[in-house]
Amino acid sequence: MDVKEAIEKRRAYRSLEPVEITGEIVMELVEAARLAPSCFNNQPWKFVFVRSKEALEKMKEALNKGNEWARAASCIIAVFAKKEYDCVIKEREYYLLGTGLGLGQMLLRATELGLVAHPIAGYSPEKTAEILGIPEGFNIITLVIVGKKSPKDNNGLLNEKQEEGEKQRPERMARENIYSVDRYDDRLDTKAEH
Repeated sequence: MDVKEAIEKRRAYRSLEPVEITGEIVMELVEAARLAPSCFNNQPWKFVFVRSKEALEKMKEALNKGNEWARAASCIIAVFAKKEYDCVIKEREYYLLGTGLGLGQMLLRATELGLVAHPIAGYSPEKTAEILGIPEGFNIITLVIVGKKSPKDNNGLLNEKQEEGEKQRPERMARENIYSVDRYDDRLDTKAEH
């Protein structure tokens, strides 16, 4: 699979079935992130891979209502960073960009390995930090739910709207609303509709 194919195949599926997340898979995902670009090569990203049955059960306490589907995760990756671990140039803080670049490469490698890696916003950062022992001062940016795509559109944990979302890729914003050439264009002042 080449990069273009991985980009096209990557989807944030919710209907998951169990898959063994081996130490080798963890290392493949870590290496993909490790090689990402960052400001002055500071590599601000940090990850905790939660994969034991007991730890996964505990992590469910951090999930928001509506993310019941994430209970089928074979692994949950906590993604976090600290502003001070990367460039801060005047008011510009680069740690979120760097961490996003690392995570993006990790998501593509997961896709290449036949996994679903679905970043979520529906969790409690405070509860996550408490459960995983992440020290104060780190920004928990996302949790990534990892599993294998179920052949069914609903593994029994999805609501009706989530099940519908499994059937086709959500519509993407029109190209003309995400870029311009040489100068800002008012058509860029468009928010994605969901």
